[in-house]
Amino acid sequence: MKKKHNFYAGPSIMPQFTVDKTIEALKDFAGTGLSIMEISHRSKEFQAVMDEAQALIKELLLIPDGYSVLFLGGGASTQFFAIPYNLMKTKSAYLNTGSWATKAMKEAKLFGEMVEVASSADKDFSYIPKDYVIPADADYFHITSNNTIKGTEILEDLDVEVPLVADMSSDIFSRPVDVSKYGLIYAGDQKNLGPAGATLVIIKEDILGNVDREIPTMINYRTHIGKGSMFNTPPTLPVFSALQTLKWLKDKGGIAEMEKVNIKKAELLYNEIDRNKLFVGTVEKDSRSRMNICFILNEEYKELEDPFLEFAVGKGMIGIKGHRSVGGFRASCYNALPIESVQALVDCMQEFEAAH
Repeated sequence: MKKKHNFYAGPSIMPQFTVDKTIEALKDFAGTGLSIMEISHRSKEFQAVMDEAQALIKELLLIPDGYSVLFLGGGASTQFFAIPYNLMKTKSAYLNTGSWATKAMKEAKLFGEMVEVASSADKDFSYIPKDYVIPADADYFHITSNNTIKGTEILEDLDVEVPLVADMSSDIFSRPVDVSKYGLIYAGDQKNLGPAGATLVIIKEDILGNVDREIPTMINYRTHIGKGSMFNTPPTLPVFSALQTLKWLKDKGGIAEMEKVNIKKAELLYNEIDRNKLFVGTVEKDSRSRMNICFILNEEYKELEDPFLEFAVGKGMIGIKGHRSVGGFRASCYNALPIESVQALVDCMQEFEAAH
């Protein structure tokens, strides 16, 4: 079988270690003779999985005391309303950098005044806004650190005077993060952690308890903190798989080492996009994402879009078609994607250029 290079944006490529260990656990989990799909989440065997996964996240991200690590259901989109439900008294502030930020802002408007401090919509979300003012009386400031659809990324930990909330669904664990600068970090697992079905939430406990409204039990963060993510049945298989990815990540040298590889992968592909006469990047260079690299054909070669996609798929490039709302091409280069796959895409682009 021809090797496949998985550039899907999510669900996306997993480490082979994670895939193999999950297959083993599907057949026999922890020597119980039962599948991970069948085991009780109250069993000591699964409790050990949850405990180790939470501990490894704290270790890898150097999370300080006073924070809780949660695995929740509902996807990152559920956090769009859970966050204002738990944190917003009267006013929130949002940086609008694309589709996911826009969706989060829509939910925040249900709970009070939502201030859009800046937006890059004027240039089709092709850059990260700078030099904006965050209201001093905002209950929190929300950012989307990486934008999967448009391919922009915030590569620094912002210093702000209000609790900082970040959707890190597509770049969590791809670079070191100073968690102490954040009040809450959330991420869908299906990009850099595990299969779809679980959502990681890292929350500073002292930002809770400041709203007057009654919060429904299932979206009250204190419910899940108090029960160690076990108030209801957690997504057991995704949590197990996430643990395997965390072990793999630690074995690879941790997040700092992973960032070095991610920088090399991004530089390799962006250098080819900038060099190749057929292609052009869609994002301002100082806002380029390492995780989701978006590019299109130069205007004079637009008619080659379908032929290039067909050619690339024939070479084993899977998932490089751009988001349906954007078009063009998108190569998602998450942690588990080997640099050999990026090189294969570069070779493919060069071969197609030579033919045209």
